[in-house]
Amino acid sequence: MAIEWKKYNYPEFYDELIDQKGKPRKVAAKLAKHFETLETEELDKLKNAAELSIKEMGITFTVYDHEGGSIDRQWPFDIIPRVTSKSEWDIVAAGLKQRVRALNMFIDDIYHEQKIVKDKVFPGELLTKSKNFRKQCMGISPPLGVWAHICGSDLVRHDDGQIYVLEDNLRVPSGVSYMLENRQVMKRVFADLFGDFSIMPVDDYASQLFDTLAALSPRPAEYPQVVVLTPGIYNSAYFEHSYLAQQMGCELVEGSDLVVGEDDCVYMKTIYGLDRVDVIYRRIDDLFLDPEVFHPDSVLGVPGIMRAWLKGNVALANAPGAGVADDKVVYGHVPDMIKYYLSEEIILPNVPTYMCMREKDLQYVLEHMEELVIKPANESGGYGMLIGPRSTKKERDTFAKLIREDPRNYIAQPTLNLSTVPTLFDGNAEPRHVDMRPFILSSDQIHVTMGGLTRVALVKGSLVVNSSQGGGSKDTWIIDEEA
Repeated sequence: MAIEWKKYNYPEFYDELIDQKGKPRKVAAKLAKHFETLETEELDKLKNAAELSIKEMGITFTVYDHEGGSIDRQWPFDIIPRVTSKSEWDIVAAGLKQRVRALNMFIDDIYHEQKIVKDKVFPGELLTKSKNFRKQCMGISPPLGVWAHICGSDLVRHDDGQIYVLEDNLRVPSGVSYMLENRQVMKRVFADLFGDFSIMPVDDYASQLFDTLAALSPRPAEYPQVVVLTPGIYNSAYFEHSYLAQQMGCELVEGSDLVVGEDDCVYMKTIYGLDRVDVIYRRIDDLFLDPEVFHPDSVLGVPGIMRAWLKGNVALANAPGAGVADDKVVYGHVPDMIKYYLSEEIILPNVPTYMCMREKDLQYVLEHMEELVIKPANESGGYGMLIGPRSTKKERDTFAKLIREDPRNYIAQPTLNLSTVPTLFDGNAEPRHVDMRPFILSSDQIHVTMGGLTRVALVKGSLVVNSSQGGGSKDTWIIDEEA
């Protein structure tokens, strides 16, 4: 039996491939027709081929348990891609570029004159309790005025068809390697389809990333020394660190591989001696980066690296302190930032957000907890949040106490009806909720990936798409309909 889209059991949510009449959307028509021709046995073979490719390619992610243990798991992947037209994506990309420009201007302002605070557009009291505001970065001017060189903004589509920005990730955003590997898996399994569709490429990301980093180099050179700084093999994103270093042709280093010399330059230890480093793509949190400045007992970072950065002898991406904008309370002010810094209306709207630090919002949140998604300001990966409609009274009472104790640390948003995408289960297509994380690169130019990491909630009815919480992934196809 093949997939019959007329019998596709989609709920009342917006579906990315199939419309409410049970017909494929225009951009997905050819893809839907192809899947209709595949019998259950063929679908199973293709699914198994994808799983074998993932195993052969060694694509894994790390899950931690409550006792501090960890286990590597094979990357969960679904073979029915998410499809979007290039014309729609062009609008999304413009919105993401607008957003990252404003965010970088905000970060630079916050570490200098704080005009946005003085003009009472952004409340200064948010900084006093910000976990990611680094007073050590005050007065520093990174190359090109850019702080967040790699940004991952999570996008969701509501049942009204509108795409919203759910949150911004500006500290050490992860997931791009899985986006790239998803494409490689699909090329292996559906090689014939890539000749029939005008699918925009994502394979150039590594070269774009290198160019973005190279543009930050403090020394004029055709090929600056760029390294990827990892916490090590036990980090949950180590696969990505090693993958990106390999794809860029850069060295993957740990803190012990680097040293700051008497000239306040950073050097990499090699078998030939010390080799000066120009740019560090660091995948270590601020507080572990330099034991001379932050946590003195950190063995992950490099003593003196902040001194070298301050003197302009090395570039750090993302810049320390960029995480001040990686705060869900700050997120609520991004539309104001865009108006203030760019004098523009926001292209991609925020999800409506209640700030618990505001008395009126706090009261509303406490009275409507069953209807809302409540999130701590600085958690990620789906941890520490309450999904009201699926919560128990005990869980809501616990959260109410946490919110009252520290209202600044919590926001709340309506429970969005996330869009769905057909996902393969036992030879049938079933709707599952999805989001997407595109990646934006900023230095002398701004690049937006052609698509992003589409994450899918593999549990029926679940809205949690994070792999650490049982979610999976799909390839994302941006199709040029005019090609």
